[in-house]
Amino acid sequence: MQTRKVLHIDSNHPLMIRELSLLGYENVEDYTTSKEIIEQSIHQYEGIIIRSRFKIDRQFLDLATNLKFIGRVGAGLENIDCDYAIQKGVKLIAAPEGNRTAVGEHALGMLLSLLNKLNLVDQEVRQGIWIREGNRGIEIEGKTVGLIGYGNMGNAFAKRLQGFDCKVIFYDIKDNLENQFAKQVSLHELQEEADIISLHTPQTPQTINLVNKAFIENCKKPFWLINTARGKAVNTADLVEALKEKKVLGAALDVLEYEKSSFENMFTENSLPEPMQYLIQAKNVLLSPHIAGWTIESKEKLAQVIIDKIKKL
Repeated sequence: MQTRKVLHIDSNHPLMIRELSLLGYENVEDYTTSKEIIEQSIHQYEGIIIRSRFKIDRQFLDLATNLKFIGRVGAGLENIDCDYAIQKGVKLIAAPEGNRTAVGEHALGMLLSLLNKLNLVDQEVRQGIWIREGNRGIEIEGKTVGLIGYGNMGNAFAKRLQGFDCKVIFYDIKDNLENQFAKQVSLHELQEEADIISLHTPQTPQTINLVNKAFIENCKKPFWLINTARGKAVNTADLVEALKEKKVLGAALDVLEYEKSSFENMFTENSLPEPMQYLIQAKNVLLSPHIAGWTIESKEKLAQVIIDKIKKL
């Protein structure tokens, strides 16, 4: 009987290895070998478990002649040529259910910190600076929060806004997604009403540069921006211009346009683009290193979701 082998390209929760073994798979862990070397043996594997170490493209898929499934331990599938994989009969498994709580809580935390200047005042107090009047915060109560994208992540954030006595609306390309947490509206209506705009979209050709100069100018009111989705959804140069012109009042960014495609690093070049240099210095900008879905609990949940979906293949 031929061994059913699964290749683990990125490290994950030990639950993944244990549960796949119980399902009869032989686990091969290779977290450092180059893509080119892996391609030489990929024909041996029935499954691949990956986060974002490299892109699974047509060449890779053509060499993976026995591949039955790819498990992406995360929400998005943009590092996989999905259409070609499906054409070849490969099942694609993502796990947005596994880190939606983490993303919802992180987005809320960033919003509260941004509106109350918590990151800024923390640094000031550590330097012996005690400013009260100049650091008055802004309340969420009475504001309209507009979400763009209303899948697992958008729902998780909307749910966590329920105790703040704010209005929550959303725009999504899919119809009939409205529930008890938020009202579905057109993009135009969202841009007319929102005081706070939060992105919860996957990376697709339609969402790259979604928030750009034209988008910002179409918003009726100055707004606060939160992005815990994908960095390329925001045109950074246009965002910086809007921050300078106070069309955007502040930004909380967990993801950045300049991230590496692996999401693992950004500060690897000799110099950063000028817009990024501005964001690092701006007092009304809050930054985190793509960790919105990155909790102790989500690591295990993501693995369990992948296992549960493999069991149903």
